[in-house]
Amino acid sequence: MFPDLTRDDVFRIETRRLWLRWPTAKDKDAILKLAGDRSVAEMLAGVPHPLPPAVVETFVLQARAENTAGAALTLALARRSAPASLIGVISIHPGTTATPELGYWLGQPHWGAGLMREAVHALCDAFFAYAGGTDLTSSARTVNTASRRVLEACGFAQTGTATKPFPARGGDLSVDLFHLDRAQWQASAAVTALTEAA
Repeated sequence: MFPDLTRDDVFRIETRRLWLRWPTAKDKDAILKLAGDRSVAEMLAGVPHPLPPAVVETFVLQARAENTAGAALTLALARRSAPASLIGVISIHPGTTATPELGYWLGQPHWGAGLMREAVHALCDAFFAYAGGTDLTSSARTVNTASRRVLEACGFAQTGTATKPFPARGGDLSVDLFHLDRAQWQASAAVTALTEAA
């Protein structure tokens, strides 16, 4: 799914405030603390609360293996001022359908500053511009209004609602479904460029 460019652990995407880089073993403590926070974990399908260290170790190893194979792209988010300090994670991976799926989380201390919107824009740009992507899906729990706002701000259109498995939450939960195609991405990028130029 992803080209050779992304398959080396020196790969990173830089934005105005963020580095998106490969996760490393040194990120384990930050993931435990931030993803293990109940307010974050409750919005995620596969993150238990409390979060066992072994789950984090497996996650980092699997993410690196999938990145190397080009099967997915999972990146740690860090502020440019502190690139070694993980504050969240973003990924594009094979979805339950043929269309790749975007997922993400951000540590609670970093909410409300527009950082995830910045990261989603950057990874979508990489997916469409460098990976030859044509379509991308995402979903957010219906109770997660902040995540829905991020997706809408990045050009995603809501396509409906559904129930999806949330094994770490003990069953199926209601989610809003979102879709972004190449034409929507190009239109959103054009609007963003005009807004920034104004």
